Amino acid sequence: MVVAVAAWYAYQEYNRKNKNLAEVEAEITINATTLLEAFEKDSSAANKRYLGKILAVNGIIKSIETEDNDATVILGDAGNMSSVRCSMDTTYAMKMASYKEGQSITIRGACTGFNKDDLLGSDVILNRCVINQKNK
Repeated sequence: MVVAVAAWYAYQEYNRKNKNLAEVEAEITINATTLLEAFEKDSSAANKRYLGKILAVNGIIKSIETEDNDATVILGDAGNMSSVRCSMDTTYAMKMASYKEGQSITIRGACTGFNKDDLLGSDVILNRCVINQKNK
């Protein structure tokens, strides 16, 4: 009996899919500049507050990087080397063609970390990102 339950659990976990973030409410809504400042000031405290959470981040598009069917939206101030890097969910990657640098946008995604680099600028990383409903 224990083996059957363990096998069923393993099967369920193996086939588990991530939730579509378009259908999930953001736990925290924050401006890209404020989010960056929190991580740059105290990354340990910011990790405790934001890491693993679904964030709705509003900001100005610095650039959009596309490769094949993938898109990454870079949010932040043009004069600042640091940014919020939003790796778009593949279903939203193609929709990014209608957005331009300098445009304001709100993107919802899972905060997965912070890459600190004093020389090239630091990045807060969001994955599985979707365009917030009000931007459609």
